[in-house]
Amino acid sequence: MLDIKFVRENPDIVKENIKKKFQDEKLELVDKVITLDKKARELKMNGDNLRSERKKISEEIGKLFKDGKKEEAELSKQKVTEINTKLQEMETEEANLNQEIRKIMLVIPNIIDDSVPIGRSDLENVEMERFGEPVVPNYEIPYHADILEKFAGLDKEASGRTSGNGFYFLIGDMARLHSSMLAYARDFMIGKGFTYCIPPFMIRSDVVNGVMSFKEMDAMMYKIEGEDLYLIGTSEHSMIGRFKDQIIKEEDLPITLTSYSPCFRKEVGAHGIEERGVYRVHQFEKQEMIVLCRPEDSMTWYQKMYEFTVEFFRSLDIPVRTLECCSGDLADLKVKSCDVEAWSPRQQKYFEVGSCSTLGDAQARRLAIRTKGEKGTYFVHTLNNTVLATPRALIAFLENNYQSDGSILIPQALRPYMGGMERIVPNK
Repeated sequence: MLDIKFVRENPDIVKENIKKKFQDEKLELVDKVITLDKKARELKMNGDNLRSERKKISEEIGKLFKDGKKEEAELSKQKVTEINTKLQEMETEEANLNQEIRKIMLVIPNIIDDSVPIGRSDLENVEMERFGEPVVPNYEIPYHADILEKFAGLDKEASGRTSGNGFYFLIGDMARLHSSMLAYARDFMIGKGFTYCIPPFMIRSDVVNGVMSFKEMDAMMYKIEGEDLYLIGTSEHSMIGRFKDQIIKEEDLPITLTSYSPCFRKEVGAHGIEERGVYRVHQFEKQEMIVLCRPEDSMTWYQKMYEFTVEFFRSLDIPVRTLECCSGDLADLKVKSCDVEAWSPRQQKYFEVGSCSTLGDAQARRLAIRTKGEKGTYFVHTLNNTVLATPRALIAFLENNYQSDGSILIPQALRPYMGGMERIVPNK
């Protein structure tokens, strides 16, 4: 959410930013919110004047009674009553205006960074860099569900009975591999100096509204019926919400955290839920990284964070590339974002396995997360990035480590988490 003062003083910049995001339907909101803001500020000023007048009259009433001027005192008391009535009406109107202003401000997009490429959709995202050689072996790489089934590692028929489409059972070595990747991701980030956390897996609506847009919430979040609780779509939501209404000491910045959680998503949209495989599902697990920092440090942390993810995947012998998200592909709260994509030797193309974003002070402003230092109190910047989201990352691992004899090679980095195993052999 932008600062209303910034919108008031820079309407052309805000409108140009809306155009860059191809959201022209929101242009009229800029003028509307400025008009509402002017009315609200006028009401506040008039209200302050009335409060000052009321205070002055109230002070005079006691003196009038003391001097025996009862009639004049009663008239003054009547004026105070009239002022109170008028103030109550004005305060109600001001509160309604401020509520409408906030509602509009929540849908005006954040100002994107100058370096963000302009484009309408993810089709116009720009490749930044490739890491590792994208190899296509001279033997067939099966579909990931078939690989899992070779190891008796996937049961979607049973999950259909227990939970419906979009869920899965992972079994045996494949379940162990899945958990080992998460454990390795945890320790990898601890090794980078991040503090490990396990957050709540449900959050209240005020936190949801603080960390994401309404459009995203409707498409992603599962609501707990009869309660003000939502299942998290990513641990970022709980982790940022942890600092709601807090003032952080400036010397404690940056705060660098890595969190594990299951994630729950409706996956509403054109993509649909995958019938056989586990690429797009309602439930998955993720290791995330979150940073709260000073504004001047956010771009440095942004680069560090996606580089950590690249390093992690390369340690598992998975070639990856980074993709700069264009303006039309950015969620409204984001200043800048890039995807990390893993190589699929079966499809001979890259697919998304993680996303790194800096949101400026948008989330902090919504949730009142501030820091205090020599220059006063100000909003922190928040960033988030995927270390590992599996089973999607498991797919990349299986395809890139699949051998001609049907076995799965275990890279050196993962062997301690797999009991020293060097490879997994299919069930007879």
